[in-house]
Parts: sequence; structure tokens; C-alpha cells
Amino acid sequence: MRRLFLTGFLALAGLGLFAQNLDKAKDLLKANKIADAKTQIDGFLAVDKNQKNPEAWYYKLKIYNAIAAGTLSAQTPDARQQAFDALKKYVDLDDKKLMLLQLDGYKPVNEIYSGFFAIGAADYNFAKFDSALTNFNGAIQISSYMNAKGWTTLKLDTTSTLYAGISAEKAGKKDTAAIYYSRLADDTITKIANTNMIDIYKWLVDYYYNTKKDDGKTQKYLSIAEKVYPDDLFWPSTRLEILRAKGNKDSLFVEYDTIVAHFTKNYLFFFNFGLEMYQYASDTSSGHRPANSDALIAKAQIMLQKCLDIQPDYPQAALVLGQISYNQGVDLQASTKNIPGKGPDDIKKRADLRIAAGKKFDEAIPFFEKVDQDLGTKGKLKMEEKSSLKDAYDLLITIYETKKVKDKEDAYTNKYNNVDKDH
Repeated sequence: MRRLFLTGFLALAGLGLFAQNLDKAKDLLKANKIADAKTQIDGFLAVDKNQKNPEAWYYKLKIYNAIAAGTLSAQTPDARQQAFDALKKYVDLDDKKLMLLQLDGYKPVNEIYSGFFAIGAADYNFAKFDSALTNFNGAIQISSYMNAKGWTTLKLDTTSTLYAGISAEKAGKKDTAAIYYSRLADDTITKIANTNMIDIYKWLVDYYYNTKKDDGKTQKYLSIAEKVYPDDLFWPSTRLEILRAKGNKDSLFVEYDTIVAHFTKNYLFFFNFGLEMYQYASDTSSGHRPANSDALIAKAQIMLQKCLDIQPDYPQAALVLGQISYNQGVDLQASTKNIPGKGPDDIKKRADLRIAAGKKFDEAIPFFEKVDQDLGTKGKLKMEEKSSLKDAYDLLITIYETKKVKDKEDAYTNKYNNVDKDH
């Protein structure tokens, strides 16, 4: 009996000792003896039965917050995360409506958030991007937890999310950056601290299109971006690039129709539409032109003329319009060979074709002259401008040679020969 009594006595003494550990931890925290308080609280929670004590977890939260904010943080680098974990345990276990947390005015929660954010910002400024990412993510986690518990109405911590994404990107972790940037885009965030977020949407579109080859995600973020930034040219340009790569001209031209209907003052969209449509309509690489070639060429001319209406001094549009008419004249000339007969009817048909060809050449001349007016009167030209000017002169020379107008032929020949010298 004595032996059993002693064993029981020691067990009771042990329980008293553990109970004192929690009180001592609280006293040591109050006395700012943080290292000793840590020893006491860790010892108390090392006992399985004490793990259901919500007050113990609450004081672990406070003690580990103090560690994270002080000189002991180097010895316990995950102290703030442990404080967060302790907070969650306390909330899960407490049946007194979080009285301890309310009495502290939720200060420990705010300390976790502000601590994560402050360290993240400091690491970011010192280019420690991996560490910055970890801490900004910690701020996001505690912010999300606070929202889930109804302690804040902030659904998304946009600043921490943005800098988590930037930190991940700068750390070379593009897949991780995409996670954070996507959260901003999914919530259609357009500004953070008065900074425009359009580059985030462009980054996502480029990432999913060029890096991940994910058409679904590319289309998703293009659609979102177009709703929040409807007038930016990046989105339609990307849509056209995607359709060009797929090779379906019908889909490409339908998209162009949509784009020029929206961007009615953008001359480049009209120019590119007309150029691409003409190139497709006149392509004989398959042995023949598309069945609706004539209709496509007519529409291409309308688009190119619209380009010139918007931007009258855009020589590329004038050059292509001239080339279209010129090429039509060449085709008409060549078609005379398909009428080999020597009878009056055949002779008349050939003559009519030559007249029609001449009219097409006449139609082309003003466009080439406009290129001369736009570029020939300038001083130094870029290489592509010189090339366009030479092309216009070369075709004018050919036309006037065909027409046997020697003075015009010589004048444009002289201009052609002096392009590099004069420009």
C-alpha cells in the first residue's frame, strides 16, 4: 500500500508541476523573459493531455510572436509560422468565444500579419526573393484566415498577392508567380495603390500562350482582360497571332472584322487586315487561288483605303493598293495569251484586255505617286521606307515603259537611282 501511495503521490505532484509550467510561462512572458517562457510553454505542450488546453495554445501564440519580433528569431526562424499554427489550434479548441483573443483586441493576429508583411517587404528590397515569397505568402495565409473567420472584410490581400507574384517571378518561379497573378486577374483587380495592373494581365496571357501552350487559360485571361481594359491593343493583336498560328484564314478574317469594328480609328488594323486578305487571295502556291479570290481582293482594297482615310500619309497602304491594281493589270495582259486565234473576235478580245490592263495601270499610278509624295520629299529614310520608295519607283518605271511615256520613265528611273544617295 505504501508503494502504491507513493506512486500516486508522485503522479499528482507531476500534474501540479505541469500546471505551474503554464502559469510560469505567462509570468515569464509578462516579464519579457522570452527564452524562458518558450521553454516553459514547449514543455507544457509536450504532454499529450495538455494539447487540448486552448489557453496554452494562446500563450504559445503570444510567446512565439514575441520570438519572431525579437533577437531570438534567428534561433527559431519559423517562429511566426508556429505562432500562426498556435492561433489556429487555439481557435479550434476554445469554447469561450475567443475571450482571450478579444481581450487582447486581436492584437496577436495583427502581429502575425504585419510581421510576415514587414519581413517580406524587407527581403524584397534586399533582393531576397525566395524569402520574400515565403513571407508574403504567410501574410496572404493569415489574411485569408482572418477573412474566413469573419475578423476582416478583406477578401483578397491584393498587395501581398501582387508582391508574392513579383517575388516568385524574380526568383525564377514563373509557375508560382502565375498562381498569385491569376488570383488578381480572377478578381478583376485593375489597380493596387493607384498602380495600374494591366501588365499582370499581359503577363498571364503571354505565359499561358507562349510558355504553357494552354489555349484554354490563354482565352480565359484574354476575355477577362478585354473586359477590364477594352481599348488596349495587346489583346486583339494576341488574338490575331493565335489565329495566324492555327492557320484558319476564315477565322482570322472574322476576328479582323470584329477588331476593326471596335478599333475604328486604328489604321494599322485596317492595313494588316487588307494586306493579309490580299496575300491570301492572291496566293497560288497550291496551284490556284481561293474560289472567292476576287471578292477577297475587293474587300482588301476597301480595308486598305480605310487605312489611308484614317492615316493619309501612311505610304505602305498606298504602295499595296498600287500593287494590287498593277498586278491586276499584269494578269489582264497575261490573259491575252489565252486567246491565240487570229479572227476579228479574238483580236478584239485581246485589244479589250489590253485596254483593261491599261486602266488598271492608270489606277495604280496615283498610289505610287503618293508613295513618292510621302517618302520622296523626306530626308533620311529608314531601310524599309527606302525599300517601299524603290518599289514604287520601279513599278512606275515599268508602267511608263509599257505606255511608252519616255520622259516619265526617265524621271522615275533617275529618282530610283538616287534613293540611297538622297535618302
